[in-house]
Amino acid sequence: MNISDFFELSAGKWFSQRTLHNLKSGELKAGKSNLIIEHLPNNDGTVIQVCQQHKIDPTTISGGFRLTWEGTIEGNSNPEKGSAILVPIIYPDHPQQGELLQCQGTNPNQSLSGCYSLGEDEVLTLITESPNFYVEERLWYLMPNLRLRTSIVKNNTGLTQASFCSEIRMGLK
Repeated sequence: MNISDFFELSAGKWFSQRTLHNLKSGELKAGKSNLIIEHLPNNDGTVIQVCQQHKIDPTTISGGFRLTWEGTIEGNSNPEKGSAILVPIIYPDHPQQGELLQCQGTNPNQSLSGCYSLGEDEVLTLITESPNFYVEERLWYLMPNLRLRTSIVKNNTGLTQASFCSEIRMGLK
């Protein structure tokens, strides 16, 4: 599988169940969410905007993705909702690696950049860093409609959180 195949396989509506572990306090929480991942062409306005923010020519990419989610976490009565635009920039000399441009839906003018790599074991690793946080995610497919995801999130206040998710594709949209 190449990186384009991996990203294309992600499109659809997913049901996610996760366990969150606060490594500082030891607290465990369960959560669930619905996640929709849509492929966007390179001429989509939001993809162009993200590319322009990072000074990338949108004609050199194969497109991007819109993620929207809504879910709950145990002990919190307020549902979590959000969206993001992801634009993978494939390195031509190392096609299994690249940059991942990200724009959160709550603040479309502020975008982040991270990196990704797809290993020979077909596990995708995403790393996003800023002065305030570090996020490392690993995603892999057990079957085309079942994928697993782990993450580690560290912020500058000392909070470290680990999570494990199992995600089942419920349809194409």
